Amino acid sequence: MIIDLRSDTVTRPTPAMLQAMTQAQVGDDVFGEDPTVNALQDFAAELFGMEAALYCSSGTQTNQIAINVHTRPGDEVICANISHIYLYEGGGVAQNSGVSMRLLEGDRGRITAAQILANINADDAHYPHTTLVSLENTMNKGGGACYSLNELKAIREVCTQKGLKLHCDGARLMNAVVAQGIDPKEFGTIFDTISLCLSKGLGAPVGSVLLGSKDFIYRAHRRRKSLGGGMRQAGFIAAAGLYALQHNVERLTEDHRRAQVIGKALKSCEWVKAIMPIDTNIVIAEMQEGIPSSAAMIALAKAGVKCFTFGNDKIRLVTHLDFDDVQLDQLVAILPSITREKLHAAAAERLPGMY
Repeated sequence: MIIDLRSDTVTRPTPAMLQAMTQAQVGDDVFGEDPTVNALQDFAAELFGMEAALYCSSGTQTNQIAINVHTRPGDEVICANISHIYLYEGGGVAQNSGVSMRLLEGDRGRITAAQILANINADDAHYPHTTLVSLENTMNKGGGACYSLNELKAIREVCTQKGLKLHCDGARLMNAVVAQGIDPKEFGTIFDTISLCLSKGLGAPVGSVLLGSKDFIYRAHRRRKSLGGGMRQAGFIAAAGLYALQHNVERLTEDHRRAQVIGKALKSCEWVKAIMPIDTNIVIAEMQEGIPSSAAMIALAKAGVKCFTFGNDKIRLVTHLDFDDVQLDQLVAILPSITREKLHAAAAERLPGMY
């Protein structure tokens, strides 16, 4: 049995989710006539106490639409230097919106109100106009770190005082909701817009929703069309997202529990130098000196465990809907068999597709 912990995007629909998909009522969503898409958008907006929502194909698309609607070419966006919108969205902020980025180094990617205040450009023609702050919650590169509610409120206050919009890349926001016991509506009062991914911990096969005011979503709908994001009978996949929001939120606590067990098991491995604090479902292990992360990935793959490298010295494992306690026990049994000797041998190899 292969244990796939590369990401929480590798899940497949459960039988109940598939049933919801096959029984979905559909229409032409470009005309706003797909009842299941509309139900998903209404449910998501209500969940966060926001006025409206827009169903899109991916979190990258929802983020890029939000940035584009909030800014004008030549503006500047403040975010963490390890943000997904900066590192992993194909340079879309430049290509789609023509904006520059003010990159801040935070605590595991969590930037503060004080940092933001200190990095807002003066009203001077020499500088780009600071218009938007984007926060990622939970923070992928930060090992699933969550922002505290107090810090988010402080950042909201700075943005309000300085006339900035505040966007949340909430690819795994429901993990933060569950881990911290926060009502989603709290986030709706803090952020102007939220991108919520349905295909990660929530287990849907595709899709994200963008949340905001009615006026914002009206403009976002136009931008989605120009980006080629208009979908027709999208209710079949929207049904999976609606099912995920209605049934797969509370179970995220199981992913978090299993991540803690993995972290504890990795700490006892002689080839692991340190484990990043585990707040949610992401485990990041730092390798001992002289052991490249690619070697660990290869050795684990040979033992039936898939993971990703996070740079040259770290690996990432992510728990999810399709990873259960049986697989957890198998993983815990496998880890002690990964020795330094195996890692040194693996360092000279390449897996198919590795470059």
